[in-house]
Amino acid sequence: MNKKELAHIRKQLKLDHELLSIYDILNVYIMKETNEIYHYERQPFAMVEREKQELYMGNFKKLLTGELDQKLFELKFQEAAEEPSKELLHQALVTGDPDEWHDLMILLVEKMLKDTKYERDTVITFVRGQYSRPTMARNDEAETSDKDEMFAHPFILCSINTTETQRKTLMFDYIEREYKYNLFVDPIIKLNTPEQGFFYPSVTDNYSDVNRVLYCAGKAHEPNQHFIDTVLTADKTVTAYEEKAVFEEIVMEVAGEQIEASTIAMVYEEIHRVIEEHQGEEPPKLDFVDVERMLTASGVENVTKEKVERAFEAVTDDKYYEFKASSVIPKYTTKSIKIETKVATISVSPQDLRYIRQVNFQGKRCVMIEVDEDVVIEGFTLNSETL
Repeated sequence: MNKKELAHIRKQLKLDHELLSIYDILNVYIMKETNEIYHYERQPFAMVEREKQELYMGNFKKLLTGELDQKLFELKFQEAAEEPSKELLHQALVTGDPDEWHDLMILLVEKMLKDTKYERDTVITFVRGQYSRPTMARNDEAETSDKDEMFAHPFILCSINTTETQRKTLMFDYIEREYKYNLFVDPIIKLNTPEQGFFYPSVTDNYSDVNRVLYCAGKAHEPNQHFIDTVLTADKTVTAYEEKAVFEEIVMEVAGEQIEASTIAMVYEEIHRVIEEHQGEEPPKLDFVDVERMLTASGVENVTKEKVERAFEAVTDDKYYEFKASSVIPKYTTKSIKIETKVATISVSPQDLRYIRQVNFQGKRCVMIEVDEDVVIEGFTLNSETL
């Protein structure tokens, strides 16, 4: 799945969208004290009150919001899983029987309860539906509309949400004109902050891919590996944060731990160029040959293909390991890099790292920033010193 395919799905998650149909919704309430199903309710989505439908749609859209490999992870199902969820989900996807779909989702909930202790009451929501997309890109000059031929994509979406109790409040009664103490005992379902969930099946080259599932974490870089392993029975995922750390370790193996900011800027520029020039649907990847070329082009001395290959093998145990280019570079056009010092924190974009230098001045280490204009602090223009 790529950004465009994800954006297409997310764009349709709104009420009355002509390309989206949601058939059934199933809510399962889990009590934290017993860690068991306390209540479940299934009904046609069309029978749900419109105000509730809007809340659910907001929850689903929130679940699918985030960057791939940071908060959203496309996972391949394990080939040799003892209790594969792939078969369960596929059967639930293709069945036209709402009762069978309901039973299969309850089986999945039972897998979620196994070896897991919920700290709060939790609501697990499933929906089954279908979205559509055109078979080809829109041609403005064509006489026919791009909606004449559509591919239908059935899907199952799961959103897991915790609950919280309301606080004691003091309220003002307009009718009686008096202040009243109020205590609500019913828990609130936190639909604005889903804990995790998934969307099945994933999408590859605009086609449904039943061999993969899109896992959605509650927070960036914090996938629930237990859920991935035991509930989805999918392969372990590597976050963009983890890949970036491995990439940096390889670069330090080759170039040394001390490196100039301008060199780092050139490495990021090379990676950004690869991303910009890539034409395929799948995101571009970097192997040891690419890294050797980038480090050489960035001015790192004594770089050889053999040296980079050894670094890959030492750090990843696999000299043929490939990084997703988008995972190892900070956001290129924003101030995504923070330089932490005891005195101040400096934010800078990867392309502007070339203007940063660390220098020794009068026996002290200093960060020097090249600027084109006078620096103004609290309305005062700083005096320029000549070193």
